[in-house]
Amino acid sequence: QVALVESGGGLVQAGGSLRLSCAASGRTFSTYAVGWFRQAPGKEREFIAAIRWNSRITYYADSVKGRFTISRDGADNTVYLQMNTLKPEDTAVYYCAAALRYYSDSSYFREASSYANWGQGTQVTVSS
Repeated sequence: QVALVESGGGLVQAGGSLRLSCAASGRTFSTYAVGWFRQAPGKEREFIAAIRWNSRITYYADSVKGRFTISRDGADNTVYLQMNTLKPEDTAVYYCAAALRYYSDSSYFREASSYANWGQGTQVTVSS
């Protein structure tokens, strides 16, 4: 099991920035990738970005490409989501999740079912 704790959410005006953190602990050596998802009220959970644990190869949803950046700090097993040029439609609860098996096909990282462990979520609200 990998325990994940998100932080960094909050209220920001449109056009602003936030950086979310996802601190991983436990059996992090069994982690193959970490992904960020978000869920707005009344909507399904949506893939945002993912990063392979060792190679740090990254993947993004088209809706955030060029605005969001996912990265990993190897020293403390933390994954970050830098969010710039935020829009009101980015308002959601943001979750990080750990994939504990290897997927050569990156499309699996876009599916919530590919992730075994999830954090509790952090609220991001973007005002217009």
